[in-house]
Amino acid sequence: MIGVLLMAYGTPGSLDEVEAYYTHIRGGRPPSRELLDELMERYRAIGGRSPLLDITRRQATALERELNGAQGEAYRVYIGMKHATPFIADTVAQMAGDGLSHGVAAALAPHYSRMSVGGYINTVKKVLGTLPAPPSMTFVESWHDHPSFLEALAEVVAEALERLSEAERSSVHAIFTAHSLPARILEWDDPYPRELRRTCEGVARLAKVKQWDFAYQSAGRTADPWLGPDLKEVLQRLHAEGKRVVVICPVGFVADHLEVLYDIDVECRQLAASLGMRLERAPSLNDRPRFIAALAEIVRAHAQ
Repeated sequence: MIGVLLMAYGTPGSLDEVEAYYTHIRGGRPPSRELLDELMERYRAIGGRSPLLDITRRQATALERELNGAQGEAYRVYIGMKHATPFIADTVAQMAGDGLSHGVAAALAPHYSRMSVGGYINTVKKVLGTLPAPPSMTFVESWHDHPSFLEALAEVVAEALERLSEAERSSVHAIFTAHSLPARILEWDDPYPRELRRTCEGVARLAKVKQWDFAYQSAGRTADPWLGPDLKEVLQRLHAEGKRVVVICPVGFVADHLEVLYDIDVECRQLAASLGMRLERAPSLNDRPRFIAALAEIVRAHAQ
């Protein structure tokens, strides 16, 4: 039996859990009342909670089914979250307790950065070092240009384009996005920006998108500079250039969560409406069959 650990950022289960969640993200430092109130309002705007945990569970269930197929039970898929339950450390301990001798760990983030995916990997390694009989673990560091992943993204871009009229499609401008990171990663020659560029180029080619830009979104509230250009700034620039129809595809995210449902579906839609622009968002990959099949290919390759 091979264990598969899918790792995601995590989310509070309710508004009552937001403060503890935010405190965990901040390394144990409670947020100010202003910051907490702002985050609470964002969750209220999307219905009070993020569906990330539910979606991650569906992804795990679908992946286990895809991996095992008609071969029986060769794989068991687990989930672990960085900042909320079920925490990665607890899940790794559970995998060891279940008697698994080998596992494959993959962050549900396609693009490698020492600060993001590297952090997930270090968390797992730290826990493994504390266990009396840890399973051996293979790590998936990046899958930004995996052909099936690119095809899955091209599929959702095509769905967004289908919602436009023929005239709108002829003038549409695509914006691919990913979560911003502190700009200091550039000092490390971090591969994150390069990998994102290759993803965008691959998806644009497959989806036959001729006009496109890349933008970062959801920068943190810290004094450090973060990677840009920011998505809202790109929207304003495109408007100034005469663009009136845009399709946004968040290629750095594989599930609906706060950064998609609020930062794009609320904030950016409001901005686009104020500018007189039409904005369509490509659906998130979530547990779509083509995406799950891509994940299965990636896991099998690393398991071997």
